[in-house]
Amino acid sequence: MRGVTVVSCEQAVAAPFATRQLADLGARVIKIERPGRGDFARDYDETVRGMSSHFVWLNRSKESVALDLKDPSSHDVMAALLERADVFVQNLAPGAADRLGLGAAELRARWPRLITCSVSGYGTNGPLRDAKAYDLLIQSEAGLVSITGTEAEPAKTGIPAADIAAGMYAFSGILTALYDRQRTNVGTALDISLFDALVEWMGYPLYYTGHGGNAPQRTGTSHAAIAPYGTFRAGDGTDVVLSVQNEREWEAFCSIVLDDSNVSTDPRFATGALRVRHREELDRLIHDHLVTLTGEQFQARLERAAIAHARQRDLHSVLEHPQLSSRGRWRDVDSPVGHLRATLPPICMEGVEPRMDRIPAVGEHTEAVLAELGLSGRTSMIT
Repeated sequence: MRGVTVVSCEQAVAAPFATRQLADLGARVIKIERPGRGDFARDYDETVRGMSSHFVWLNRSKESVALDLKDPSSHDVMAALLERADVFVQNLAPGAADRLGLGAAELRARWPRLITCSVSGYGTNGPLRDAKAYDLLIQSEAGLVSITGTEAEPAKTGIPAADIAAGMYAFSGILTALYDRQRTNVGTALDISLFDALVEWMGYPLYYTGHGGNAPQRTGTSHAAIAPYGTFRAGDGTDVVLSVQNEREWEAFCSIVLDDSNVSTDPRFATGALRVRHREELDRLIHDHLVTLTGEQFQARLERAAIAHARQRDLHSVLEHPQLSSRGRWRDVDSPVGHLRATLPPICMEGVEPRMDRIPAVGEHTEAVLAELGLSGRTSMIT
């Protein structure tokens, strides 16, 4: 990605998530922020030595340029930036890009090789086109909240699933457009919505509901169509998540883990469908067998039976996870508050070290970028 320049009028999560991944791969990302407070995600919290955890996560390796896009004098700066850019990304409020002269049609008419990517809540048309679109609202509209949580109460996911989904499709769409431009020498316009992205991720429950007549039930860490599946507690309080996927595994689970092969032939549990139907009875039976085992003993039996399983970890445990430390997945990233520990990006390319550069302060690169463009001294548009 080195040699690729991305200009992004971005804020919050979805667009910054997409552009950070481009930066990870070596692209130059110039982030346009409001003068003063900048991207409002900077103020979400103050837990990272006074910085926002969201902003730290999403904005390493970028250059921050502070511009008041409503100031006419900023238009020359944006034009000069876009003249040199390969990609323009924006997730401004509905209609704002067009009002600022930054709509896809206008930009691509002027720069046909430019790839534009608009990230919105609900897309460019339809009855919800202009609706506010925070992550929880999209999770609710797309039905994710309805199938997440326990039987007693729905819940949103603990991470911004809609934002992440849209950011991933923006990232992959931009990569595809850059590849296509190599052949055609012509850019394109990408339109990514949080709603469309999350509805795509809802594929299995939508098909299940549309063809089965009933929506999957909320079952906590259990599975609507598989049993035993979910979290089970050993006698010492260790929580272990497991999944029995087929009849061979079910027989091994009974004979090795439960040490009772008779359970596998119990008429209540003889097939996968019957195990789901009698889930509560099955879970109680499993619990009664586990109370005498420690977590280590429980996991050792699961290993012998070749049953898929995992520890249910809290976040403090994940921070010290042996899989991360043994693979060298941590790096130090510079920031306005000093060096911070960050995980490497998940894309591993042979011979390529991911870019893990500084998290910028608001407008940290404004003067340098203006000087590069030959536009030094334009102070009115950044105050």
